[in-house]
Amino acid sequence: MSSASKEKTLILMRHAKAEEGRGLPDHDRELAPRGRRDARAAGKWLHQEGLVPDLVICSTAERTRQTWEEACHGGAQTEFVEFRRSVYVGGSEHTLETLREDAGDTTTVLVVGHNPTMAQLTSLLADGEGSREAHEALSQGFVTSGLAVLRYAGEWADIDLGTCELARFHVSRGHED
Repeated sequence: MSSASKEKTLILMRHAKAEEGRGLPDHDRELAPRGRRDARAAGKWLHQEGLVPDLVICSTAERTRQTWEEACHGGAQTEFVEFRRSVYVGGSEHTLETLREDAGDTTTVLVVGHNPTMAQLTSLLADGEGSREAHEALSQGFVTSGLAVLRYAGEWADIDLGTCELARFHVSRGHED
């Protein structure tokens, strides 16, 4: 089976709940306590679902870095993490271009980013295709700690609008200890 015909998985994750700015530059905002719990819950969900990315492409913002770190404390794992400013400053097109360039021969890629980019990219890539239930959940909003699981058959370098199916949409919420 060639890698082009092998089904791939793309997980788009919005960072967890961040603290209000409090005079900090947006890039430096950290996760709120609830955000840390929710990110750990997201990691637990990824682990339980057997979703193990070969590569994580993470925005350089502090809250996205902390989201992935907390997800790992919850059970998520990966071999490689790349921090890309393009996911922070760029919109859907820049994030998609970063995915095309960085994903290589991987099977499963997880992108930790921001809204509105994560919501727009999910909608543009799936274009209504996939699970009706997942699309209905997504239509309620791509909230913090939301995860969109998309299926794609092809080379990452060729991924484009309308080439994926939305398989799942999950919102992770942690509980106070």
